[in-house]
Amino acid sequence: MAEPTFDSRDPQQAAFWDERFTQQFMPWDRGGIPERLRRLVADHDAAADASVVAPVALIPGCGSAYELDLMCEAGWDATAIDFSPVAVERARKIVKRWPERIVEADFFTYQPPRPLTVIYERAFLCALPPPMWPQVAQRYAELLPSGGLLAGYFFLGSTLKGPPFAIDRAQLDALLAPYFTLEADEPVKDSLPVFEGRERWLEWRRR
Repeated sequence: MAEPTFDSRDPQQAAFWDERFTQQFMPWDRGGIPERLRRLVADHDAAADASVVAPVALIPGCGSAYELDLMCEAGWDATAIDFSPVAVERARKIVKRWPERIVEADFFTYQPPRPLTVIYERAFLCALPPPMWPQVAQRYAELLPSGGLLAGYFFLGSTLKGPPFAIDRAQLDALLAPYFTLEADEPVKDSLPVFEGRERWLEWRRR
């Protein structure tokens, strides 16, 4: 199927994403929750285990926000944000139980109402062009206190154009290592075609 025609070509603008959601061109949208995230949430299920301190989580660039349901059902204090009004409207229709937890906001200026303990990365870093990556890494570090967890899926390699924009592994490490310590690095077995063979599940602990 041919790619639809779009007016906006700048992924740093909300209009870019509005067009793609409106035209249902979403190759990054899996229509559900990836397996490795399910395992992470199950390991910290505050609803099932009263001894677990409920994580305070942020999903930046949430898109359809399928993951929000999983987190909230496990007792997490989770919020999903996106600067695309069309994405937010779509997410609120999908995640009907928690519409107040889906917020139209810019990741770089958003101020969480409570200190975060987890940021979930899923096709957010790779949605932005490479010159923006240092700002993303710095913002991760600003939002997470010492001991906080940055966990999720990272699209590795190189691409001539995007999004998604793949990042060289050495470059990713150089961006995050000043702020975080890598604690987990695993292959991904259920990638979407657009990411297949080039995703890793990584967990980074804030220093």
